[in-house]
Amino acid sequence: LVAAFLLCVAGIQGTVNAYRQILPQIQCLYGPTNFSPIMSHVAKFAAHSLQQGTAAYFILLIITDGEITDLDQTRQAIVNASKLPMSIIIVGVGEADFKAVEFLDGETMVFLSL
Repeated sequence: LVAAFLLCVAGIQGTVNAYRQILPQIQCLYGPTNFSPIMSHVAKFAAHSLQQGTAAYFILLIITDGEITDLDQTRQAIVNASKLPMSIIIVGVGEADFKAVEFLDGETMVFLSL
């Protein structure tokens, strides 16, 4: 389960303010941790921005306490977004096994389109 909030913010302080605003609204999360749907959703915004020629850049920040349950789809979503004006940041918190997140950081291999 991923709680998603889409906000338009300016700069680091805007990001911090949004985080502080949203954090109290998040309740205990449980269930599967699927990242690909939100990645694909934000990628649509980035693709639209690119087509319109606007100077928007998108940063998707995912803070998770669970293992990724849709790893193959998440990897493909990252490949699909790789040429768009966006970055994806995944932060793992807690004691979960984050080997899949480490795999997705791309330091040890290059992702190829499926």
